[in-house]
Amino acid sequence: MFIDRIQIHVKAGNGGNGAVAFHREKYISHGGPDGGDGGKGGSIVMRIDEGSNTLLAFRYHRKFVAQNGSDGSGKKFHGASADDLYILVPPGTVIRDAESGLIIHDMSENGGADFVVCRGGRGGWGNRHFATPTRQLPMFAKSGTKGEEKDLLLELKMIADVGLIGYPSVGKSSILSCISAAKPKIADYHFTTLSPNLGVVSLPSDDGSSKGFVAADIPGLIEGASEGAGLGHEFLRHVDRCRLLLHVVDIAAVEGRDPVEDIKIINTELEKYSPELSERPQIVIANKCDAVDRNSEGCKAFEKYVADLGCELLYTSAATGEGLDEMVELVAEKLKELPPLRVFEAEVTEEEKLPGERERHTEYRKEGRTFYVEGEWLFNLCGQVNFADYESLNFFRKVLRKSGVIDTLKEMGVTEGDTVSIYDFEFDWVE
Repeated sequence: MFIDRIQIHVKAGNGGNGAVAFHREKYISHGGPDGGDGGKGGSIVMRIDEGSNTLLAFRYHRKFVAQNGSDGSGKKFHGASADDLYILVPPGTVIRDAESGLIIHDMSENGGADFVVCRGGRGGWGNRHFATPTRQLPMFAKSGTKGEEKDLLLELKMIADVGLIGYPSVGKSSILSCISAAKPKIADYHFTTLSPNLGVVSLPSDDGSSKGFVAADIPGLIEGASEGAGLGHEFLRHVDRCRLLLHVVDIAAVEGRDPVEDIKIINTELEKYSPELSERPQIVIANKCDAVDRNSEGCKAFEKYVADLGCELLYTSAATGEGLDEMVELVAEKLKELPPLRVFEAEVTEEEKLPGERERHTEYRKEGRTFYVEGEWLFNLCGQVNFADYESLNFFRKVLRKSGVIDTLKEMGVTEGDTVSIYDFEFDWVE
């Protein structure tokens, strides 16, 4: 089964909590603070799997959670950092934000290098970091921060230099099987090809080494494909990266269709799907030429139409092999002049990737005489406060004043006797 679009949920590990501990050993009964730091949470890392060409592995496994970092302990023992969780995806996978649809990263960028899509939480500090000349016995430590969490849409856009497009049964799969080692299913009925097929076309070079290009047979393009008719809506995305399009038509009109109309319809569908894609260079491949008289009026009219389009025309026959060598050589020469494979640029800014890291987003709401204050930074702050300790509580109140929370509550009309709730901590407002 071929799957090229799927949604998954990923969550990086939380950072471990710092420890509250004090140095104890023989003859030292009241040593200073020595709480260890928490370990870093595991990140979610996307990695290319060169051996795959489908997202089938995600069909029944759509939730990925990295391990949390370990908590610190006494004697300055730091918690262990968790291992990163690697998710393997096929080459050409585009990672999108599931909610907005915006591109986060193209796994073809930088040669398909690993990409951290969710960062693990930082480990919290032990209480030894909070010792000062005036606060020699800090009774609080810093909790680890939460790991990032996202819903992702994985979209496979195959990496191919050349895309074979055209109506069903015009011979695209037959041509691919002749010029490469690919073995697509071929039969005399519509939609034999139910998924894109890739083939590597090898060419001998002057120095004796092997070179070539990757060709993809793109199925399902018919009238209305850009709106979802047939299979086109599912597979049009796989021609997005192609540098050159081979527009295959049945010049013998075995199916009773007009080759000129076929070209018009397919090009219209490409333009509806992506105007940029419709402007890619095309070579028209008149297949099944062994069953037609090239000197006929129909062929002459077809040649004139292709010439008016500004496209080159080649007559081929997948059945006899006629014209296929010339086609491969022409494609190889054209590719030398064309820009490299397209890489999709990220549409999500760094600030959008890391909310809470870049700014302190705070939410306020009022229910009766209770004021609720929430925010990821506040959640992390509460985790490092010992509300039973006077010094720790003063530290908490100082942060609230500096961050503007107190001023905002006053603007909302908080008065003496009202309750302020910040996660698990509640206190009565005092003027």
